Amino acid sequence: ALSATEQTILQVNSSTHFSCPPQGIFNKIITDGVTLIVLWILLWSLTGHEVLPGGNLLGLVIIFYSAFLGGKFLEVIRIPIVPPLPPLIGMLLAGFIIRNVPFISKFVHIPTTWSSTLRNTALTIILIRAGLGLDPEALKHLKGVCLRLSFGPCILEACSAAVFSHFIMHFPWQWGFLLGFVLGAVSPAVVVPSMLLLQENGYGIVKGIPTLLVAASSLDDIVAITGFNTFLSLVFSSRGILHNILSSLQDVIIGLLVGTIMGFFIQYFPSNDQERLTLRRAFLVLSVCISAVLGSQKIGLHGSGGLVTLVLSFMAAKKWPKEKIGIQKIIANTWIVFQPLLFGLVGTELSVESLESNTIGVCVATLGLALCVRILATFTMMSFAEFSFKEKIFIALAWIPKATVQAVLGPLALETARVTATHLEAYSKDVMTVAFLAILITAPNGALLIGILGPKILECSEVTSHMKLELSHFGHH
Repeated sequence: ALSATEQTILQVNSSTHFSCPPQGIFNKIITDGVTLIVLWILLWSLTGHEVLPGGNLLGLVIIFYSAFLGGKFLEVIRIPIVPPLPPLIGMLLAGFIIRNVPFISKFVHIPTTWSSTLRNTALTIILIRAGLGLDPEALKHLKGVCLRLSFGPCILEACSAAVFSHFIMHFPWQWGFLLGFVLGAVSPAVVVPSMLLLQENGYGIVKGIPTLLVAASSLDDIVAITGFNTFLSLVFSSRGILHNILSSLQDVIIGLLVGTIMGFFIQYFPSNDQERLTLRRAFLVLSVCISAVLGSQKIGLHGSGGLVTLVLSFMAAKKWPKEKIGIQKIIANTWIVFQPLLFGLVGTELSVESLESNTIGVCVATLGLALCVRILATFTMMSFAEFSFKEKIFIALAWIPKATVQAVLGPLALETARVTATHLEAYSKDVMTVAFLAILITAPNGALLIGILGPKILECSEVTSHMKLELSHFGHH
C-alpha cells in the first residue's frame, strides 16, 4: 500500500511523462525538432540549393555538428589514471574523416571565402580573449619571468624551425620563418584548463606557476601571430625586403594607433546608465574587433586588425573591472560556436591522397627538432628564476602544447597561396601539414604530461582564501 504522499508523487510523474500534450524532455525534443525543420524550410526558401546535399550551408552544418560530436565523444572517454584529453582533438579528427571518406566528402563543399572569413573570425575571438586575459597587476608582479617565458621560447623555436625546415624540407628562408611562427605559439586551450585544475588542488600556487603559465600563454600567442603576419607579407609580396619591413612597421603603427583610439572610445560608450550593459559592451567589442580584422584584410593591412583587437580589448578590460568577467563569459560562449567550425575546417584541409610518401616523415622530424629546442630554451629561460630543478622541467614540458593558433595560421598561408600565388601552393600545403601534425601530436601529449607530472613534481600546499589565486579573469581559448 502506498501512502498519500507517494501516490501524489506517482501521479505527478505519470502526468509529466505521459500527459497529453506531452511535457518534459519529450516536449523539448518535439519543440527543437520542429524548430529545426522550420529553420531549414526558411533557409531553403531563401537560398535554394545551398541547404540541399552538395550545398555550402549543408556542408557547413555537417562540419559543425560532426566536430561538435567529435569533441563531446572525446570528453566522454575517461581513463581513471589518465587526465582528460582536450576536445579539440576530436573536432580535428572529425573534419579529417569528413575530407577523407569518399561518401561524405562529395556532399561537403565550403567556399574558400567562407572558410577564410570563419577562421579570421575565430582568430579575432582568440585575440579578444587574450587581450581581456592580460591582467596588468599580474604582469607587473611576474615582471621579467613572464616576458622571458612569452618571448624567448617562441622566437627561438621559430628560428630553429626555420633552420630545420630549410635543410630537411628544403624550404626557402622566408617560408621557414613563416612556418616557425606557426609552430611558435603555445595553446591556452590546453594549458589554462590544466593549470586551473592543478591550482584547485593546491599544486604550484606558492611560487605562482599556474598564474605564470596562464599569463604568458596569451603573450606567447601575440608574439607568434605578429611574427607570422610579418613573414606572410614578406613571402607573398613581390617588392623588396626593405619595403616589406617598412610595410610591416606601418601595419603595427596603424594597428596600435587605431586600437588606442577605439580603446578610449569603447571605455566610455556605452555609458554606465544603459540597460543590459554587459551584453552591449560585449557585442560592441566583438563587432568592432571582427570588423577591424576582416576590414584590414580587405584593404591590405594584414597585421593591423589583430593589434587593434588586442589593444582595444586590453584597454577595455582595464576600465571595466566589474563587468569584465561577464563579458568574458559572453565571448567564451561565442567561442563555443566557432571552436568546432575552426578545428573541423582545419581537418577538412588535409587530404591523405595529396600527401607524398616522405612528407609526414620530414614534417614530424622538423616538428620534433623544433620542440626539443623549445623545451631547452624554456628550461634555460627559467634558470634565472627562483624555481627548483623539477619545477623547471615541468614548466618546460608544459610549454609544448599547440592547437588554436596553429589551426588559424596554418590554413591562412594555404588560402593566400591559392588566391595570389599558385606556384607557392606546395610550400603552403607543407605548412598546413606540419600545423595539423603539431596539434595532433602535442595537444594530447602536453595535456597528459601536465596532468601526470604536475601532482608529482609541483609542491602541494593547502589552498586558503588568502593564498588562492583568482585566475577566472584570465581568458583561455
